[in-house]
Amino acid sequence: MVLEIKIPTPGESITEVEIGKWLVEDGDMVSKDQEVAEVESDKATLTLVAGEDGKIKILVQEGQTVAVGTIACTIDTAVTSKKKPEKEPIASGVFAEIEEVDDPKPIKLLAGKEPIASELFAEPREAFVLESDKVSAVESSNGSTESNIKVTPVAHKMMDDNHLSMEEVMNGLHRISKRDIEAVISHPMAESQVKVFDTKSFSRSEKRVKMTMLRRKLSERLVAVKNETAMLTTFNEIDMSKVIEMRTKLQNKFVEKYGLKLGFMSIFTKAVAEAMQYHPSINTQLDGEEIISFEFVDVGIAVQTPKGLMVPIVRNAESKTVAQIELEIKELAEKARTKKISVEELTGGTFTITNGGTFGSLLSTPIINPPQSAILGMHNILDRPIALNGQVVIRPMMYVALSYDHRIIDGKDSVGFLVKVKEMIENPERLVTGGRSLEEVLLGL
Repeated sequence: MVLEIKIPTPGESITEVEIGKWLVEDGDMVSKDQEVAEVESDKATLTLVAGEDGKIKILVQEGQTVAVGTIACTIDTAVTSKKKPEKEPIASGVFAEIEEVDDPKPIKLLAGKEPIASELFAEPREAFVLESDKVSAVESSNGSTESNIKVTPVAHKMMDDNHLSMEEVMNGLHRISKRDIEAVISHPMAESQVKVFDTKSFSRSEKRVKMTMLRRKLSERLVAVKNETAMLTTFNEIDMSKVIEMRTKLQNKFVEKYGLKLGFMSIFTKAVAEAMQYHPSINTQLDGEEIISFEFVDVGIAVQTPKGLMVPIVRNAESKTVAQIELEIKELAEKARTKKISVEELTGGTFTITNGGTFGSLLSTPIINPPQSAILGMHNILDRPIALNGQVVIRPMMYVALSYDHRIIDGKDSVGFLVKVKEMIENPERLVTGGRSLEEVLLGL
């Protein structure tokens, strides 16, 4: 039976995809549910999986753009894999037992025979020195001198102290590993005493790789944002002391209950959702001459993947706890990195958060993710001196940046929104009081 594997539908708006990479060769045996290819769309990278065991025949080449529903490959289920023959045992007494080594062609040492340099390598090489440039030749048991095998004074003395002959030492050698060769090459004296293949100290080569469909689409969208919006960025800084203290104090309990560590992204996501209740214009989009306002907050979390930037969506963040948001972020990020995420989980979003601080960024101006109107940029946390109550103190500080479309968001709302996020991060209890202080809640203000 020949099973046809067709290109699945990534989403309603996607009609074409690109075969990014085949994970198997034409004619290979594949097993059921095995990933056989990566499929690129303008929104996400998906995978093709084998429906049954059998022999695969590839019909679409890498880099080729095809329509959804096209047969990418076939699997002949009538062909079954053959069991590999077992290795023949090594004759006892002829060769020493060979361990599996890094080199795909292991070196076999004849038992009872003293190996020399020409037997230890695939091709004859000059003798090598490991410890010192002062070496001495060692006499073999028959009285002859093996000039090809050099021994340092330290090793020679150890052999004398333990009454070991050269034959006994060499007979105990079962293999030469990659580590041994690297040790010789990297030794300070190796350059003058070891014959090493010449290597170039620099390269002038170049490599060209075609952009994936996802990266091409991302490039188009970023350029469009710069050209079609009145983007502006406002900055502030946040004292992370209380959040870090809370995280350190309760981290173990959080892990015990939820099975994962508490990060800063979930806390900022909750703070953003609460701050939008005070500044709803941040949670809007421009559609022609109309402004769309949302009563829910769907936050996109920018995730860097090997295929490019993806932004999975945490929906209704305003109605979820920090723990629920943390669990969802972890699940979505893992799906994005392993190419298991669906187009639906990447579609939509009313606001985006990106964290360049994970890569060491101190400050940046993030680009809006269209058709959204604003994006928050988090950055690295560094100890800096600040003025507090008339004194200079050291605090863990983070710069934050809000880029927004000035066509529909005024400066007052953008600055006020960022200040409200700052207040809630510096006072984490406000995340559960709707952004108000405990005193305001107590007095019903």
